[in-house]
Amino acid sequence: MTGWLSIESGLRGDYVVDYGFALLPRLSALFKINNKLSSRIGGGLGYKTPTVFTEDSERMHYQNVMPVNSDYNQLERSCGANADINYKTNIGEKVFLTFNQLFFYTYLKSPLMLKIRQNDTYQFQNTDGHIDTKGTETNIKISYDDFQLFSGYTFTDAIVDENSVEYPNPLTSKHRLNSILMYEVEDRWKIGLEAYYYSPQKLNDGTTGRDYWIFGAMIEKIWNHISIYANFENFTDTRQTKFGSIYTGTITNPVFKDIYAPLDGFVINAGVKIRL
Repeated sequence: MTGWLSIESGLRGDYVVDYGFALLPRLSALFKINNKLSSRIGGGLGYKTPTVFTEDSERMHYQNVMPVNSDYNQLERSCGANADINYKTNIGEKVFLTFNQLFFYTYLKSPLMLKIRQNDTYQFQNTDGHIDTKGTETNIKISYDDFQLFSGYTFTDAIVDENSVEYPNPLTSKHRLNSILMYEVEDRWKIGLEAYYYSPQKLNDGTTGRDYWIFGAMIEKIWNHISIYANFENFTDTRQTKFGSIYTGTITNPVFKDIYAPLDGFVINAGVKIRL
């Protein structure tokens, strides 16, 4: 539009067999305020076709789960919007700073949920309500010589409105932290440390899962045509099985709880890369 404003828009229409037509407009704008500061805003509509392949049905091994059917189900439709501010600057001659602040909002109408029927079977149904998700995400990148630090925080407030009754959306951490420290000498070394935090999450059975941290590390030595690397994933061995049992009932007929934390524990892998 001008030197400081760019606009991108689109319009798409999908016809989904058995479920009808979905019109999907979108619009985004980029504001270049100056060489260091810019901002984006955007939004649009979306949809998802009903499917039985969800976390709820997988937890039940799809037993007694009826297939989706256009007589019972309809498209999940959503609208969303986001806006962010991006700032880049240098502090002295060696330190470079990038800051990004994002705001987002999503409204999901008539979400698909698994409900038990009178004959002990389960049917996916579009509920009379919505899921309202809003939040912010803050990301900072600091560079100094061969070091780079990435740090981020995400706040997510997801609320389910079902038949005018509101409750937190299950399996959604309200607070998440991520941090990565990298040391990289071009064509010689890569060394990294990472840490991730997840706050307590509401589970589908009404209980609350505990918060936890995950830590990782990696190293890679590079030569002209070959490099060797090693990854140390979750080296503090964070596992949900340490917090308690992941199922109820008997071993031959278990009922699994929601999985919200790692199950694999400490994992190491290493390898060789050859470049010809």
